[in-house]
Amino acid sequence: MSRHRQGYRYMAIGCLAASVLASLGTFSIKVQAQSLVPGGMVIADGTTVPDIGPLPTAVPIPPTNLNYAAKIALGKQLYFDGRLSKNNAVSCAFCHNPGTGFADPRQTSIGVGGGVGGRQAPTVYNTGFLPLQFWDGRAGSLEEQAIGPIVNPVEMAETHENVVKKLGKIKGYRQQFHAVFGTDVNLQGIAEAIAAYERTVVSTNSAFDKYMLGDADAMDGAAIRGMALFKGKARCVLCHNGPNFTDNRFHNLGVPQTGPMKEDLGRYYVTRQDRDKGAFKTPTLRSIAETAPYMHDGVFKTLEEVVDFLDKGGAVNPNLSPLIKPLGLTQREKADLVGFLNALAGEPVKFEMPKLPK
Repeated sequence: MSRHRQGYRYMAIGCLAASVLASLGTFSIKVQAQSLVPGGMVIADGTTVPDIGPLPTAVPIPPTNLNYAAKIALGKQLYFDGRLSKNNAVSCAFCHNPGTGFADPRQTSIGVGGGVGGRQAPTVYNTGFLPLQFWDGRAGSLEEQAIGPIVNPVEMAETHENVVKKLGKIKGYRQQFHAVFGTDVNLQGIAEAIAAYERTVVSTNSAFDKYMLGDADAMDGAAIRGMALFKGKARCVLCHNGPNFTDNRFHNLGVPQTGPMKEDLGRYYVTRQDRDKGAFKTPTLRSIAETAPYMHDGVFKTLEEVVDFLDKGGAVNPNLSPLIKPLGLTQREKADLVGFLNALAGEPVKFEMPKLPK
């Protein structure tokens, strides 16, 4: 997995930087509420961060897992195949449903045997732009992430060895693996195919993107005011920055812990650094209106609830991020901010259920 991880990170950084630079000229004409600095950066509350802007035109592809049609088609089948799980019923799509923004509308997901997970399933939208996967960032590539749930006892509850054996008995999969990889069914191929498909799940060409690319009528007045708040008084851009609206870092917001886990220390489980206790990855905000509920434990059902929580400065705790503080937003400002978040909805992703091999 290390080669996937290294190659992907380098390509992702380059593509995101290029997109930020490309968006600078358009933004500087439309909004003057914040200070801009050379290099596609913006200053918010004295802190310099990458500016928001349209996505790159292509998703970063690791050189060790190039995308092509046959591999993507195989990955799509695997993504929707419940035979990756112990009871042959729980697929990737069971918790990352195309009909609900490639996310889970339940507060936390349900796995094999009705097991209830402790975290809300994040969207697959734009995960190809992320250097780290899962709420705690424990996976360094989509390939690594794709096979993690298979062995999770409250998700698919299977073993990697048994999944390979099961799929290897299916003629259609045997034929496709030989055509795509030149091998028998194997775990690495499963990981690469699913990751290849997931890199095609992209939220882009939103009203925001169109506005930034010159369509002055793409966003209404509330969304335009909300964008100024996003980059100014509301300080959202401090964490939700760059073309994918995430700094790819981990922050403690004081989110109330709910669900089956009495305590969730987030990134701390990966780093074992005290400063990371209760810190979770900043999610992308693209198509955020489609992917309720929100936060790592799904505690908030609406964007309005999220805005109210952050307006209060989160919840005080020893590891609260220094970026979080009370905002003093008015009701109209809150509504405008939500209006801008709604303008981040991308074009509908064309989708057809694949026919699974037998």
